[in-house]
Amino acid sequence: MSVPIDVSDEVLSGEAVAIDVQPVGFLLRALGAAIDMIVGYAVFILWLFLRIWLLDAGVLDEATDRIATVAALVVSFVVLPITMEVALKGRSLGKLAVGGRIVRVDGGAAGFRHAFIRALLGVLEIYMTFGGLAVLTGAFNARSQRLGDLVAGTYSQRVRTPALPSHVPVLPPALAGWAQIADVARMPDRLARRISQFLVSAPRMLPDARARRPRAADRGDPVRLTGPARSARAGAHGHHGAAQRARATRAGERRPSDREAHGPSDRRLIIRRTAPDSGQ
Repeated sequence: MSVPIDVSDEVLSGEAVAIDVQPVGFLLRALGAAIDMIVGYAVFILWLFLRIWLLDAGVLDEATDRIATVAALVVSFVVLPITMEVALKGRSLGKLAVGGRIVRVDGGAAGFRHAFIRALLGVLEIYMTFGGLAVLTGAFNARSQRLGDLVAGTYSQRVRTPALPSHVPVLPPALAGWAQIADVARMPDRLARRISQFLVSAPRMLPDARARRPRAADRGDPVRLTGPARSARAGAHGHHGAAQRARATRAGERRPSDREAHGPSDRRLIIRRTAPDSGQ
């Protein structure tokens, strides 16, 4: 019923990392507030029965009765919620029932100041209006916050999450024979190189060519590439040829004494041998 949470409303840690915490839903929040409201009314009703007995016993007169009634209202609707939230670290009977806990908007623990503000405004929006004002406020914000939460800077965080099912890996029966002889050591360098080349060029290949290449590689057949993959491979061969020519040139420059030791015919022989490489 509440609106979705915006990206700007995410809880960020001190390292600017978004923390994956979920607020309690609107219906569960309303159920928890109803339980807390029933508890507050029950405590005040108990005081009314105690007041009748004290008046019959002559313990209370008219002046002390008024003072005791005001004190019972404050204890039932202000002191009791504050005490429970501070003692239970942001929880109450209703929040324990629905699996919620009051925290600050930045994810930190709420303290006495937050509980005091929420309890004071709760008298207006929960007990005096029977929850009507809290319902109207919580229905139109992402975290189902009532007026007291908006002023105190808190919301109800979900702390009870369903247990994840345990996953036990099971080997398929068809792979039982393979598992007995499988070698899980490091892949050969040649195979790893071919796999990495395929992964780089796979996004640029046509679906049919991408499916044929692994099968042809297993048989040892040459694979003809088309389209972007062919141009990419041609560019790779061009870079490889340029690297070979550069290495040959450096090797020739590092051995001047060999060329000086041989005669002109040997120098021409060296030139003829390197000429085919320069034409690639």
